[in-house]
Amino acid sequence: MAKTQVAYVCSECGADYAKWQGRCTTCNEWNTLQTFRIPKQAGPSDVSQDVGLRGDAEAVQSLERVRTELAPRMRTGFGELDRVLGGGLVPGSVVLIGGDPGAGKSTLLLQVAARLSGELPCLYVSGEESIQQIATRASRLQIIAPKLRLVSATHAEAMVELVRKEAPRIVIVDSIQVVHTDRAESFPGSVTQVRESAALLTRLAKQSNAAFVLVGHVTKEGSLAGPKTLEHMIDCSLMLDAPAGSRYRTLRSVKNRFGAVNEISVFAMTDHGLREVRNPSAIFLERSGEPAAGSVVTTTWEGTRPLLVEIQALVDDAQAGYPRRVAVGLDQHRLTMLLAVLHRHCGISIADQDVFANVTGGVRVAETGADLALLASVYSSFRNCVLPSGLVVFGELGLTSEVRPVANGQERIAEATKHGFDHAIVPDANRPRTKTSGMRVDAVSSLKQALDLIHDVAGNTD
Repeated sequence: MAKTQVAYVCSECGADYAKWQGRCTTCNEWNTLQTFRIPKQAGPSDVSQDVGLRGDAEAVQSLERVRTELAPRMRTGFGELDRVLGGGLVPGSVVLIGGDPGAGKSTLLLQVAARLSGELPCLYVSGEESIQQIATRASRLQIIAPKLRLVSATHAEAMVELVRKEAPRIVIVDSIQVVHTDRAESFPGSVTQVRESAALLTRLAKQSNAAFVLVGHVTKEGSLAGPKTLEHMIDCSLMLDAPAGSRYRTLRSVKNRFGAVNEISVFAMTDHGLREVRNPSAIFLERSGEPAAGSVVTTTWEGTRPLLVEIQALVDDAQAGYPRRVAVGLDQHRLTMLLAVLHRHCGISIADQDVFANVTGGVRVAETGADLALLASVYSSFRNCVLPSGLVVFGELGLTSEVRPVANGQERIAEATKHGFDHAIVPDANRPRTKTSGMRVDAVSSLKQALDLIHDVAGNTD
């Protein structure tokens, strides 16, 4: 028998300790340390019997002799999902899909499993619902998949035996939070159980060459439960966001070993499940009929494609004596920095004004290419001037007020032209080499030059 040693793992952050203590010094939470027994001095045969797999090591090879053929992708039937995955599911990969309850994770994966089961053996493992409940949902969504295999299980070692017996190409586990393994003594859902169960399923995926899709829950802070536990094990991490009161869902890749990160796709929730939106820019540009001050359209780059979004700003007199800076969908610290640049280099002081900035449609803009559009919307609201509806603005701002170039500038202009925009204010370094048909492009090198241009094309509503 292999000897074991005891470790204590925090159920909130995953930090481990050699002895028990009342408070985790990493996340400062109390009474979160759980007992975890680690096998010690176990031989290869003991390990393989414990997990139900054999872990034979491969021969050492030189880099130049390693075969580099691309692994064949398995198309999911959803073009937008394949885009986020990098082209489809890779055999032997592990994909984690997270999101708030009710976002549509189970619905999307049931639709994917139904489409794939007609061509590939697919196993849907549910730990939170019975197979009768899954069948009821499929009937409500009018999904017909006679070859889809269903099972309700929460024991990780039992899943290993099921996969070895069924030999599926696709395995969906809904969800990893309810799966437990005999290797950990803590309760299901704890960081210890999630980590050990995910490690076991990841090893199973690599050795069986089946693609695993795991469903993960989010914490009250809005992040995946046990993110530090799983992010190093899995190959791809996706987040499905559901803005409150909206029927649209955004799927974003956070980590992807086989494709671009920060790739985004949009789905619409209907009576028959999720339907992919092939032109998300049209969704995020549903503007009101009458133009208003403080609204500017910008082009962001998400993964491998441009995306048109509307940035709105509201500048108003501070009522509480202390001006507020609120950013939704944008970096609030960057908003504060850009307002300082606006004051220092353009002489526009809004120190006594509340500034609220928002990206419509529930999109989050993380890149710096929206800097110029953000200050353009602030200027528009502060001066109460309406910008033309056909204007698009993008560019990064430096602390010395220079307008810096952004990546894929030509593609951003082309995307705006495709959606009917006829005027663009862009960085000087992103000036098109050839004239764009139907688009007037003004290139600027400084913030003051950009604001002067915006003032000339704007209409005053005072």
